Amino acid sequence: MARIRVVEPAVAEGELAAIYEELTSSRGKLAEVHKIQSLNPASIRDHMNLYMTVMFSHSPLTRAQREMMAVVVSAANDCPYCIAHHAEALDHYWQNRKRVERLADVGARLDGLSDRERALCSYASLVTREPGSADAATIQEELRRCGLDDRAILDATLVVSYFNFVNRMVLALGVDLEEEAGGYRYD
Repeated sequence: MARIRVVEPAVAEGELAAIYEELTSSRGKLAEVHKIQSLNPASIRDHMNLYMTVMFSHSPLTRAQREMMAVVVSAANDCPYCIAHHAEALDHYWQNRKRVERLADVGARLDGLSDRERALCSYASLVTREPGSADAATIQEELRRCGLDDRAILDATLVVSYFNFVNRMVLALGVDLEEEAGGYRYD
């Protein structure tokens, strides 16, 4: 249960009502993570702009790789809300729910990951747990050996940073998972 007051769509007015309508139209439905920010409508708009840039814009990382990292970060932070949402999105690409669920359990140790995917998952986990670790530089070198350039490493870091931000907001403010996590537009 949310730990702060939330303005529901039925009573939203002005800018907030417009943002809710825009999100419902563009994403397919309105998420609780957006409603938790309803007391500061500009934060919802800015949040979505960042999300769309980090997760959907042109990148050397595939959408599946970004969703994979989102699951790993959210699992490291024990954030059931974000695990559910991004496991659903990753399953859209992987088409293997059991494999997605296993990723949330074992991360980079998941069988069948490519070297690049394993390096991305290791990086996501390490930067989440120990952001200042000297081991991050070692993993960045591994990412380079896997063919990822500086832009890809930046994009990976943006994914990790974004999900640490959202996980903390969700956990601190008590965002409840919707009855159905899926149903959003993933492409």
